[in-house]
Amino acid sequence: MEGQSQTTTPPLKKIKVVISDLHLGKGKILPTGGINSLEEFFFSEKLVEFIHYYSSGAFRDYQVELIINGDFLNFLQVDFRGHYLTVLTEGVCLDVLKSIVGGHQNVFKALSEFAAKPGNEITYVVGNHDQAMLWPACREYLNQVIGTSIRYKNIVYYFEGVHIEHGHMHEAANRLDPRRFFLKKDLAEPILNLPFGSHFFVEFVLKVKHRYPFVDKIRPFSKMVRWSMTNEPWMSLKSVFKGILYLLSSVFVKDPRRNWGFKKLMQVVLESAIFPDLSESARKVLNDERVHTVVFGHSHVYQYKQWGHEKEYFNTGTWTDITSLDINSLGKITKLTYVLIEYPEDGGRPRGRLKEWRGYHRIEEDVAVH
Repeated sequence: MEGQSQTTTPPLKKIKVVISDLHLGKGKILPTGGINSLEEFFFSEKLVEFIHYYSSGAFRDYQVELIINGDFLNFLQVDFRGHYLTVLTEGVCLDVLKSIVGGHQNVFKALSEFAAKPGNEITYVVGNHDQAMLWPACREYLNQVIGTSIRYKNIVYYFEGVHIEHGHMHEAANRLDPRRFFLKKDLAEPILNLPFGSHFFVEFVLKVKHRYPFVDKIRPFSKMVRWSMTNEPWMSLKSVFKGILYLLSSVFVKDPRRNWGFKKLMQVVLESAIFPDLSESARKVLNDERVHTVVFGHSHVYQYKQWGHEKEYFNTGTWTDITSLDINSLGKITKLTYVLIEYPEDGGRPRGRLKEWRGYHRIEEDVAVH
């Protein structure tokens, strides 16, 4: 009506929260009651608190997008009926996914409660340990468990100058073929087209991890090798010998699931790093004038770098334990790091901040026994 003042509701504030590399397995306690030595995620309660924090209290009236940037689920380290497989059909992956959900029910309940709040969204960027989330059946099942339609991104999630991807595509060993996510030719049913790194992990590294569960969680890798040569020489020499045999067999054995030539494997060896530094790859992405922020995971090392005033790179690190042999950070490192992307009230571009989740205050908590 003319002359009557009209009130407009201000737009809701919004933030985006980016986490990666939590590596949820099927739980630290097996259905039989024993300890699962291959479980890497021991912070379920803190993750539940984290999810609750960003959908309540100060953020009750915010639109919050939770961005899971790869390796949230650890399909490569969960068995299928007692066997660790590289022939991963849709049915096998769905079965493994159900066992992971069963092992961390409180986490998926929290995600369901988060998604039920109006305005909240979940985006899932696929990594190399959860490549199984490319399967439609796995996506549909996770949607059902959480009770929402998750936005899935196969490789990259881009919005408003922010480029988010897991990071494995910038490393020869774990790079997927974006034109062939699945192998179908001459096979009874389609399987995942796993990169060399996934085959090497399941068929070689896992055998070592059964005896030394944290062999791939020690950095720098070069110091771990020197330490093992001094303290475990027989195991080290045997592992090196078996590793060389594995590489040679990968070149000469004819297998439709392994399309690697000598040149490809040499590239893998030359680029190999247990904790690759992805900052140079981030800088190349930032050369695109449309991109001002890059967020990677994958390396398990949280990181921040800035080029100029407007180009920023974040690595979200990991929510699993890392053991450092560097004298400056000697010992076990546990930092539950993530990236918070905020939108300024003046309408400026979204800004990222690298943060660490400390959890709610508690008097006592269980010790994680590995």
